[in-house]
Amino acid sequence: MSEPPDDRRSFLRADGGAPRPFHLAIAVHDLEAAEDFYTHVLGAGIGRRSERWIDFDLGGHQITAHLVPRTGSGRGEAPDSGSNPVDGDSVPIPHFGLVLTMEAWERLADSLHRKACEFLVPPRVRFRGQRGEQGTLFLRDPSGNALEFKGFRTAASLFDDAGAY
Repeated sequence: MSEPPDDRRSFLRADGGAPRPFHLAIAVHDLEAAEDFYTHVLGAGIGRRSERWIDFDLGGHQITAHLVPRTGSGRGEAPDSGSNPVDGDSVPIPHFGLVLTMEAWERLADSLHRKACEFLVPPRVRFRGQRGEQGTLFLRDPSGNALEFKGFRTAASLFDDAGAY
């Protein structure tokens, strides 16, 4: 069996090994509420849009909110969701989010507190004093999609290969 390619040279990365922006399409039941949350609460920019979807620029990544009919009882868990325990927290699955510097994460956490956001997992430092130490917080958008925002003191900590925590 051949060696796996060095992912810093992979065609999945930009020239020089930098990560490429990702695209994620999510279901929302109210485009106006999604626009308010992603732009006014999180500070995302808006790209293209139609009557049934909006592209958001979330930290340089493209999040597309697609309008789909509500099938559940309202805001809460998204379809096919569950959770896993991680360092004492019940982490919602699925979820997505951004990885920030610790300083940017602290500013975001303060901003979300000032906006009286309801957290699934309130801002805290996980794995304190261990490899992979990180700030984390979870919240849901108005359609129930779970988001996590992480903060690391060094970029190298993101893919720390210390194993399971």
